[in-house]
Amino acid sequence: MTSESGSRSLFVSLGPQRYRVERPFGGFDRGRAVVSDVACDSRGHVYVLLRLDPLVDEPADPVIELDPQGRVVRSFGAKDVLDAHMLAVDPEDHIVVVDRDAHRLVTFTRDGTVIRRIGSPETPGEPFSHPSSVAFAADGSFYVADGYGASRVQHFSAAGDRIRSFGRRGKAPGEFSTPHGVWVDADGRVLVTDRENDRLQLFSADGQPLDAWPDLPRAMDVWSDADGSIFVTDQVPRLSRYDRDGNLVGSCRPVLNGAHGIWGDRSGNIFLAEINPSRITKLTPV
Repeated sequence: MTSESGSRSLFVSLGPQRYRVERPFGGFDRGRAVVSDVACDSRGHVYVLLRLDPLVDEPADPVIELDPQGRVVRSFGAKDVLDAHMLAVDPEDHIVVVDRDAHRLVTFTRDGTVIRRIGSPETPGEPFSHPSSVAFAADGSFYVADGYGASRVQHFSAAGDRIRSFGRRGKAPGEFSTPHGVWVDADGRVLVTDRENDRLQLFSADGQPLDAWPDLPRAMDVWSDADGSIFVTDQVPRLSRYDRDGNLVGSCRPVLNGAHGIWGDRSGNIFLAEINPSRITKLTPV
């Protein structure tokens, strides 16, 4: 559709905030891989995560670093990651990849050097069983959605020592049916997209259930900005924005089939990782 100005532009709104839609964002070649997730560091660089089948496809770098304009800076990880599912940037700007079917987390420096592994392909359940996502608290401790095999969330210290786990399979408060995405908000609450239960659950830092926000069909991922607004993607497909108390601010449809991952930068841009069609969509505030 062409606007009155003659340009082919799309806009969406989340409450009073409007965004210009840009897709695809980034000049990277994904080859046979699918786009699985996206994250941003403190400089505004964007990290795209690509997923391949390790038993079928030739190895390729799963992490693509883009500058704020979408130009490729570097790629890395082909020898270190088997099944790239989600990723996060920690408080020190390290990139942490959730290697789902290898049952591990792999932490890289910005130049692609591996500095830590937790878990192993040979030992499912020790400590992870097909983990799905990871999120960091301000103190450097982190939470892992141990989503596909265990239906729980595990909390680790910044040093990588396990502190606790919480949750089990079910529908009651504090239970999960595929905890898929996880985030720690500005209030220190742990936000978990409980995918097959179609909701977002909120927990205290020590894993006590606080609240659940329903009516999010196959909730996929969650991200929160510094002001406390909470953004949730689902497979309606829809992106919803809530205030910190759970009041819906607005919803929009910026993607075709639902975003598998979401992250935002310090300038207010929001990035959405779509698997089908496989691309990054950027929402720029206007």
